[in-house]
Amino acid sequence: MKVADIRPDALMEGQQAAMQRDIAMLQSRRAEFVETPCPACGDDAGAPLYEKYGMTHRRCAACATQYVSPRPSPAVLRDFYRGSENYAYFARHIFPASAEQRRERLFRPRAAMVADLARASGMDRPALVEVGAGYGLFCEEVRATGVFGRIVGVEPTPDLAGICRDKGIEVIESAVEEIDAVEPFDILAAFEVIEHLFDPAAFLTACRQLVRPGGRILLTCPNIQGFDTILLGSASSAVDHEHLNYFNPDSMALLLRRAGFEDIEVTTPGRLDVDLVRRALAEGTVAPAQLGPFLAHLLDRDDAGTDTLLQDFLRRARLSSNLQAVARLPA
Repeated sequence: MKVADIRPDALMEGQQAAMQRDIAMLQSRRAEFVETPCPACGDDAGAPLYEKYGMTHRRCAACATQYVSPRPSPAVLRDFYRGSENYAYFARHIFPASAEQRRERLFRPRAAMVADLARASGMDRPALVEVGAGYGLFCEEVRATGVFGRIVGVEPTPDLAGICRDKGIEVIESAVEEIDAVEPFDILAAFEVIEHLFDPAAFLTACRQLVRPGGRILLTCPNIQGFDTILLGSASSAVDHEHLNYFNPDSMALLLRRAGFEDIEVTTPGRLDVDLVRRALAEGTVAPAQLGPFLAHLLDRDDAGTDTLLQDFLRRARLSSNLQAVARLPA
């Protein structure tokens, strides 16, 4: 899979302009930013690492989680996501142009994976909830598996919630932390959500209330100890103005244990690392000398077979920059 499959090159210039306006909005409210400890382990001795987009990144000395502190307050984040020009541009241009590629390459495999998880766990017509349902692609693909008896999307953005309803998806139009009593689900999924949140621990506490005892939770987010995030550092596209929490496989497992989950399995099933670094080389974001002669030679070859082998190694070694965690709530 190539980056251009889900981020069409012809549309990215407009997206960059919208993103810069979003960054300016956040920085205009810098006085409302809040100091926070490490979101994974709670240690408050994180050393400053670098600044990007006006955000101070720190690395936890205890668990190597990277995080932004001070960070936008919950009130600033609420206003930001309601008025984001970047998200509006994505909805109007990038998503329509890449929806079917995303469906085929991202959401259909994820739906197949959760169906396999349900079968392996002995669940009979289980109920699934997706937190951050967006445009409903994952819920649609889950429905197509025929495995689940109930499928619900949690989506606080009114326009997106409406899109899901138009597709016949049951929707809870609320932030997960604000949901009142609801019949618990067998599986909860949240894709690329936790890295955006002011308080990931509070989010997981809220998620616990939606999962039945013995049920599963599935999370994905960037892996700050992945191939492209390590090689590119602050130049990595994963390090942006929206992401506040950058976990690694060990610190994600730690966070889930602290939240009361068990049987935690953390993998890195990413497919874009090699292409991301090669594009960074081509664009001059990173110099060959920074990679060393071997990696620079490997990427300069642009050989599909070699790329596949390298990406497969990164996945197996938990060195891809996309992280996936599955955990169980004790019965």
